[in-house]
Amino acid sequence: MALIVTSPPYNIGKAYEKRSSLESYVEQQKEVIAECVRLLKDRGSICWQVGNHVQSGEIFPLDTILYPIFKSHGLKLRNRIVWHFEHGLHCSKRLSGRYETILWFTKTDNYTFNLDPIRVPSKYPGKKYFKGPKAGQLSCNPLGKNPGDVWIFPNVKNNHVEKTPHPCQFPVELVERLVLALTKPAENVLDPYMGVGSTVIGALKHGRGGYGCDIESKYVQIANDRVKKLRAGTLRTRPLDKPVYDPSLPNGGHRR
Repeated sequence: MALIVTSPPYNIGKAYEKRSSLESYVEQQKEVIAECVRLLKDRGSICWQVGNHVQSGEIFPLDTILYPIFKSHGLKLRNRIVWHFEHGLHCSKRLSGRYETILWFTKTDNYTFNLDPIRVPSKYPGKKYFKGPKAGQLSCNPLGKNPGDVWIFPNVKNNHVEKTPHPCQFPVELVERLVLALTKPAENVLDPYMGVGSTVIGALKHGRGGYGCDIESKYVQIANDRVKKLRAGTLRTRPLDKPVYDPSLPNGGHRR
């Protein structure tokens, strides 16, 4: 596999998981991560998207807990990407969580990274050098800027065009950015906790192979149905280049 993208259960008692001790959860993750490392190409990447485990009102950041497992396999952390979203549950005894993280690891130093396909519009696209030997020339890349390590995508709630019955579905556009940056056309992408197939769809949309598995047959069926709609041209997904906020729109300008 050229890329493994997933969001494992957070051990917080969702309908698709059996809650266990944090120690047992970590042991289960060790087994899955070891198998993913085995399947990964030398030039490949693993992107593990997680939030917090919550127990008795205390949060345990899963990225810091799982980091040593990846390091034990010799993987190297290239970015800790923060996925920020503005909607979610409202907490009464602590600040509401509005982000999760993606740990991007590579197997070797010789890894695939394509910046141009994921560039975003520059804040000042026509900015030029005003002095020196480059005076009058563009001071920014005409294709746009590096998106950085804080990504703002709406999470998939009830009014999102991609919403399915899955309670913790992540957006296809998040996967698309990873696929475009970390793979080449015709390479394969795997999601070991596939859910309703967002990773598979993100891969197929850009000419990659998409593979996934899940223990919930109802989610596998939804994933199959979504892939069929994608191939038929009827699947609705939020465009990768669609702004999250547009002040010209009503209702605060938020775009779903």
